Amino acid sequence: MSTVAEAGADAAPEAEPEAAPEPELPVLPLFGKWDLSEVEVEDPTLRKYINLNAFQVPHTGGRHARTRFGKHRMTVVERLINNLMRSERYTGKKAQAYKVLRNSFDIVHAKKKQNPMQVLVRALENSAPRAEVVSLRYGGIRVYSGVDVSPARRLETAIANICRGAIASAPKQRSIEKALAREIMLAAEGNPDSFAVAKKEDKERQAEAAHN
Repeated sequence: MSTVAEAGADAAPEAEPEAAPEPELPVLPLFGKWDLSEVEVEDPTLRKYINLNAFQVPHTGGRHARTRFGKHRMTVVERLINNLMRSERYTGKKAQAYKVLRNSFDIVHAKKKQNPMQVLVRALENSAPRAEVVSLRYGGIRVYSGVDVSPARRLETAIANICRGAIASAPKQRSIEKALAREIMLAAEGNPDSFAVAKKEDKERQAEAAHN
C-alpha cells in the first residue's frame, strides 16, 4: 500500500492544456485608405480621450448616449461627423456628412502628403484650449475667474470649433469639403487663421486676464 501511495505522490502532475491564442483581428483602414495604427497622439493629456479604434462603419446608433462619459467610447471620426450634422444643411444626414469628411481627407492628403488622420490629430491638439473663463457669484457680485479645462472638454471644444469654422467658411471655399480640409490643415499648423486656433487663443487670453 505504501509503495503505491509513494509512487502516486512521486508522479508528475499532468500538464494543463495550453489555451488557444486569441486571433488577431485585422486593423481596418479608415475609409479603406488610411492606417489608424500609425497615428500618434503627442499630447499626453488627450491621449486617453482621442479614440482611434478601428471600425467598420462610424455609427454607434447612440448606444453610449445615456452612459456617463460615453463619448470616449466613440471614435474621434464619428464625433467629428456628428458635429458636422449640427448645421441646417446636414442635420440628420449622417451619410452625407460621412462623405464630406472622406472627401476632405482626400484633399488633405493631396496637399500634405501625410496620413490625414495624423493631420486631424495635430489639429485637435493645437485647437484644444487649456483654460477658460467661468462666472462665480459671491452674494450679489459676479466675479470672472480663469480655470483649467479638463481633457474631455478640451477635445469636445476642439472638435466643435473645427466644424464650426469649416461651416462658416464654406461659402468662401465654394464647398464644405474644401472648407473642412482647409480648417484642419490650418489648425494642424497652429495657424491663427484657423477658426479653432483663434478661438483657443482667445479663450486662454481671457482666462489669463481674469486670473490676474
